[in-house]
Amino acid sequence: MRFVMADATTRLYPSLDAIAGLFHPPEQITSIDTLGSGNVNDTFLVSLAADADCRAFVMQRLNTSVFEKPELVMRNLLALGTHVQQRLATDPPELAGRRWEIPKVLPTRHRKGHWVEHNGEFWRSISYIGAATTSDVIRDADHAREVGYGLGMFHHLISDLPTGDLADTLEGFHITPSYLNHFDTVCRDQTQWIEKQLSLDPRLKNALDFVERRRDCVDVLEAACARGELQRRPIHGDPKINNVMLDERSGRAVGLIDLDTVKPGLVHYDIGDCLRSCCNPLGEETLQVEMVRFDLNLCRAILEGYLTMSRSFLSEQDFRYLPDCIRLIPFELGLRFLTDYLDGDRYFRTERPSHNLDRALVQFALTQSIEVQGDDLQLMIRELSGAC
Repeated sequence: MRFVMADATTRLYPSLDAIAGLFHPPEQITSIDTLGSGNVNDTFLVSLAADADCRAFVMQRLNTSVFEKPELVMRNLLALGTHVQQRLATDPPELAGRRWEIPKVLPTRHRKGHWVEHNGEFWRSISYIGAATTSDVIRDADHAREVGYGLGMFHHLISDLPTGDLADTLEGFHITPSYLNHFDTVCRDQTQWIEKQLSLDPRLKNALDFVERRRDCVDVLEAACARGELQRRPIHGDPKINNVMLDERSGRAVGLIDLDTVKPGLVHYDIGDCLRSCCNPLGEETLQVEMVRFDLNLCRAILEGYLTMSRSFLSEQDFRYLPDCIRLIPFELGLRFLTDYLDGDRYFRTERPSHNLDRALVQFALTQSIEVQGDDLQLMIRELSGAC
């Protein structure tokens, strides 16, 4: 059976059909289409004939510029998948009849491995979660609770996965003091350029001043971990809103995707990143910086959903540092955007000269909104923790 690829896909990857054929019999492949809008990997949905074992699978080209040791990423995915499948096989009562899936790494044809290298590129295939979708915007409080539930269930299912079974595939990721050190290095190296830009765009001074006033707070989570108050556990690493899959009919969370960033870390990184992604109604690409706010009502709904599953493993100290992570993670991302802007836009994809500065200012505005509501946030978390 001949299969169809969109013209743009064919131009970018003329041998995509050959690569897909290494994972599944070519005669059963009916179409290959681009899937999602990720900024790291190239992702495709491979649809199969009705008589195939499944209706579709996801095929990805792993970005080895970001993941320099892709074999470790794959090892993590296999360890994670095995562990979660064992947990789900016992029909845990916490699911209460709910659907829950985890993307599974699929073997190559004839089971010769779990990935292929083609013309210097690294390719793998994973199972496709059907009858489910993602969203870029929180619709309402019920949606927010399901996003929180999804992250909580994910953390719950991997909370007993030994961190020693996972490689650290992104060393330094979410270590805010390291990002600040890199920022300082870039500032020293780009002194003349920065001085010139300060005269052209006064917003840059505001951004630099914002960082300067918060230097003393950047190590709050890492210092707590060093003191033994927080422990590193398996985390997702990138639990933004559009990585939570929702059942098309019920709207319930059914799984998390984009698992390449799974690694040992603090659950606070995931919680802070999820809230950062979900509680800014205008999104991180808005140009209306003055309108950016952190929505406490959405925050409460997400945490309520999260805590239905996470109370089994969160400690009193974990609750103590929740306000810190909620404030720190948007600041950290803003710092990374600003650093990349000063360093010539080397890391994040941009569409205009000041794109990363614009993004940094949005995250800093979100941070400031969280700070202004700090007392209310503390009170809300005390109320929620008291329900444990």
